[in-house]
Amino acid sequence: MMNMDAITSLPSNQCIKIFIQRDFSEGTAVKFQNKFPPELRGKVEESQFQSTINTINEIYGEAESLSMRTYCESCFACLTAYLAYLCMDTYYEKCLKKVKRYIEDQNKTIYVPHGIMLVDPVERGLRTLEVCLLNEANHR
Repeated sequence: MMNMDAITSLPSNQCIKIFIQRDFSEGTAVKFQNKFPPELRGKVEESQFQSTINTINEIYGEAESLSMRTYCESCFACLTAYLAYLCMDTYYEKCLKKVKRYIEDQNKTIYVPHGIMLVDPVERGLRTLEVCLLNEANHR
C-alpha cells in the first residue's frame, strides 16, 4: 500500500490521468458526469465509482441551492459591508471543504489502495474531476 504523503507529492506528470467532465445537461451548476471510465475497469467497482461521483454532485448541488440560510448569510454580509466574510466562511466555502474532506477520505479508504487517486475539482477550477492512475506511473 502506498503512503498518502508520497502520493500527494507525486508529480502530476508521472501518472496517467483520466478527466471526468462536467455535466451541463441540467444547466451550469457544478455537476460531473457519472459515466464509468473504461480505464478503471478491473481496478474499482463501477457502482463504487458512481456512488462517489453522485455524492460529490450532491454536495455541490447543496452548495448551490438557495435556502433561508444563504439569504440570511447574504443579508448579514450586506449589512456589514461584506466585512463579515473576513471572519467567516460562506456556506459555499464550507461545502467546498466538505467535498475536499470527502475526496480525501475516499482516496484513503477506497481508491489509493487500488492505485487510483481522485483530485479535488477545485484544483482544476471546477472544470473537471481528475483521476490519476498511480500504478501506471512506473510503466511510462
